[in-house]
Amino acid sequence: MKNRQWKRVVLKVGSSLIAPDRKGCSSRYLLHIAKFILQCRDLEIQVILVSSGSVAAGAHFFGNIEKPTVAIKKAMAAAGQNEMMASWNRFFDFPSAQILLTHGDLQDKERYDSIRETIFALLEHGILPVINENDTVTTDALKVGDNDNLSAMVAAAADADALIICSDVDGLYDKNPHTCKDATMIKEVCNIDEAIYAMAGGAMEDGVGTGGMQTKIEAAEKATSHGIRTYIVNGFKESSFELLMNGTNPGTVFTAYDLPMQENLHWMTHTSKAQGELVIESNFDHPIDEHSEQFTSDEIVEVRGNFSEGDIILVSTEDGKHFAKAKANYSSSLLNFITTQEGDEDSNEFRHQTGPIISDENIAVLEQEEQWETDT
Repeated sequence: MKNRQWKRVVLKVGSSLIAPDRKGCSSRYLLHIAKFILQCRDLEIQVILVSSGSVAAGAHFFGNIEKPTVAIKKAMAAAGQNEMMASWNRFFDFPSAQILLTHGDLQDKERYDSIRETIFALLEHGILPVINENDTVTTDALKVGDNDNLSAMVAAAADADALIICSDVDGLYDKNPHTCKDATMIKEVCNIDEAIYAMAGGAMEDGVGTGGMQTKIEAAEKATSHGIRTYIVNGFKESSFELLMNGTNPGTVFTAYDLPMQENLHWMTHTSKAQGELVIESNFDHPIDEHSEQFTSDEIVEVRGNFSEGDIILVSTEDGKHFAKAKANYSSSLLNFITTQEGDEDSNEFRHQTGPIISDENIAVLEQEEQWETDT
């Protein structure tokens, strides 16, 4: 195998592969995926499985409900998760472990580090981590929403060498291959830009899963910036995994950054969710990544949202440019007091005695303008 340089791989398998007919789990497409996992382990390549499918696997327990409520979907996930784990376990003669996550777990740095430690401990003892979003308890504010992006966050947390995302098509096409006969597959992507995103569509209307090519590209962008080579392959074809084992790209490969982002900055940029926003002067011209000690309350125009000391916030200019995510050294309440008491003697003294609002080691400068979601 030419991919012996892989030491750790994250494999993402979607609902349509687990339960294609929403009538419980099926081995129809899982046999060749399980074989690939076994072959990797035989070559001492550690595998982490990110597996969707709990809702689809549990749907048949609830009859033919055309439009299930949120509560019913959560119940389907609870019932289907056991069935999904049992389905995977029957293929293997080694132990597996279930890890259910929410975005709330990943965006809290202490819990994020705890997840890393758990994954490493499982792998060290030869146990297969099987990870899924915890659909039973998650809320809109705490959910990742799709397992493509979850798999990229897991790959970053686990310091993986490769991320393999299974799709229902062979890879990324310049047009929708389901509707355009002249669609051409892109074999390699070296830079994920607007043109690449323009090729992606949403989830198929009649599909079982929640993701589409859009979320797969988002996942690839997260993973490659951490130095993780990312593949989109057709999970329905056994040949996809045979080619991977032979070191051949069966779909679309996204090349990894030559200089990956530091772990803390990657987490801040791609995993954490901004709890609020600082708006600063548009003419702020300091190189904020190198001299952020100069960034004080004097430059603040507006404080948006409610956040505490230590929360991740978005930093924007008055003209709407989003250029950084950072760890706040002060709460929104304190910053609001400082900025709204202009001219007050005590406030002015405090403004000049306090340290920086953010510190240079706790800021991630955005390479391109992003519309980061906040909880405001």
